[in-house]
Amino acid sequence: MSDGITAAAPNSPAPVRVVLADDQPLVRAALRMVITDAPDLDVVGEAGTGAEAVRLAAELAPDVVVMDIRMPGTDGIRATRQITAGPGTTHVIVLTTFDEDDHVYGALRAGAAGFLVKDMALDDILAAIRVIASGDGLIAPSVTRRLIKEFAGRPASAPTARRTVTGITDREREVLVLVGRGLSNTEIAAELSISVATAKTYLTRLLAKLDARDRVQLVILAYESGLVAPPG
Repeated sequence: MSDGITAAAPNSPAPVRVVLADDQPLVRAALRMVITDAPDLDVVGEAGTGAEAVRLAAELAPDVVVMDIRMPGTDGIRATRQITAGPGTTHVIVLTTFDEDDHVYGALRAGAAGFLVKDMALDDILAAIRVIASGDGLIAPSVTRRLIKEFAGRPASAPTARRTVTGITDREREVLVLVGRGLSNTEIAAELSISVATAKTYLTRLLAKLDARDRVQLVILAYESGLVAPPG
């Protein structure tokens, strides 16, 4: 006889745990409404400053922090760097007004796994959070290409030596170039006449060999090492 309690499906994945970091309460409220309406996503904390976001990331160990760049005190870039440098596995998604914000590339250099544009469609925001939480570190190849075109050719705030890529095979180098060009796993597989599974294997090896946190860091490395040239 049933006791009136419905057990959760044994293979049902736990919801993606999200912390929202934005100094505008209305923005946080809007994002919270969108996210909590999705059964597989859960807002577990909110922060109005970068310092609060760092503290919540350490205390709550969320899967994803949605991080605004422009915040008082500790800005989103510094907060992102502190979170991703920690021992946890929290991913950071930068929240920005893309056409106005010159700091997106800097945030990705700090360890952000991707970014959201504040005027994105609601379904795209949810999809981006899910993709980043899965560890892919890429929202969409088309978005990555736009990011590259806009920011990859810009000089860093201080001159740095060109990074070198060593310890990888010729085929892995080919894959890295294609990742840097913004190709998806499916597109890489087609370009190299390999299976998608094999493309994923090469990507996993590159992440390990190059000590990269996610795919976005591979994109940055491909540009900073000169393997891929910024679009003219």
